[in-house]
Amino acid sequence: MKTSFTCILFFAFMATQVSAQQAEKNAYKNSVSQLQQFYNAGNTDRIFDLFDSAMQKALPLDKTKEFFEGLLTQAGKLLTAEFVDYVNGSYGSYKTTFEKGIYSLNISLDNEEKINGLYINPFEETIPAMQRNKTQLSLPFKGLWYVVWGGDTKELNYHVKNRAQKNAFDIIQVDSSGKSYRTDGKTNEDYYAFGKEIIAPCNGKVVQVVNGVKDNIPGEMNIYDVGGNTVIIQTDNDEYLVFCHFKHHSIVVKEGQEVRQGELLGLCGNTGNSSEPHLHFHIQNVENMNKATGIKCFFENIMVNGQVKSDYSPIQNDKIENIPN
Repeated sequence: MKTSFTCILFFAFMATQVSAQQAEKNAYKNSVSQLQQFYNAGNTDRIFDLFDSAMQKALPLDKTKEFFEGLLTQAGKLLTAEFVDYVNGSYGSYKTTFEKGIYSLNISLDNEEKINGLYINPFEETIPAMQRNKTQLSLPFKGLWYVVWGGDTKELNYHVKNRAQKNAFDIIQVDSSGKSYRTDGKTNEDYYAFGKEIIAPCNGKVVQVVNGVKDNIPGEMNIYDVGGNTVIIQTDNDEYLVFCHFKHHSIVVKEGQEVRQGELLGLCGNTGNSSEPHLHFHIQNVENMNKATGIKCFFENIMVNGQVKSDYSPIQNDKIENIPN
C-alpha cells in the first residue's frame, strides 16, 4: 500500500529552532526550490540527499521514493510554493499549488541546512475569528419577543458548547403569563411565534437558502435536518447571519439576492431540531457551519425589558423589541 501524501511524511529530531518571523530565510527558499525541482523531475535520489542523516535513517530511500511517487500520481507536479510563515518557531510553512490541488508544505532545516522535517497535507486557509459584529443590526422581527437561550455561559445558553453557534439565540413569543402557546400547545398554529415575519436585520446578500423541510409536530424534533428551513445572509463585513427553523415553504428570498434592512425573509416555523416554533439566530465568520466560529452579536438600538439599550447583546429571559419608529 502506498503512503498517503496527506499524512505526515516524517519529522526527525530537530537540532535547531527557527525564530518565528514573517520574512522567508534564504536557506528555506533554496531548499524548497530544490525540492520542487527534484520532485518534478522524478529524481527522488536527489530529494533523499537533501535529508539529514537522522531523517535518512528513519525514512530510507525506498520509502522516500514510495511517498513522492504516490504524491506525483495523486497531486501532479508542483507548480508554485508561496511562503506563509514560520509556525511555532520550528518550521517554515508554504502554500503549494500542485496540478491537482493546493497543499501545505511544512519544512524544517538543521544547522547545515539539511531537511530534518517535512509534512504535506491539504491546505486550509486560516480564517481569523471575529469577537463581535461590526455591522449595525436591528432585531430580525417585529413586536415583543422573549429570549429562551442567550448569553455566554452554559447556564444561560446551551449553544456555548458548539463552536459555530456559541453566541446563538433561541427566541420565542410569549403572553403576559409567560406561556408560548394559546391553549394546549399541540399544534404549531397554537404558538404565538408560528407564522410571524422574520426580517433582515441589515443590508446583505443571501448566500444560502433551505426551504423544503416540513414543520415538526410540537415536541418532536427532526435531527436529520438540524437547521430546518434556513437563510444565511452575508454582510459587507463578511459576517454570516444564520436564521433557522422557518415555516415550510415560507422563505421568500433567493440565493444571490441582495436584501435591505427590514425586508421580509420568511415566516417563523418549527422545522429541524426544534421542539416548538421559534427563531434560532446567530452570526459566524464563514458560510460553512462545519468550519465556522461564532461571533458575539450586538444589536444597535433596541428595547430590553422596557428600557432602551444601545449596542446590546441579549441574554436569557430578556424581552426584546425594536424601538418603534
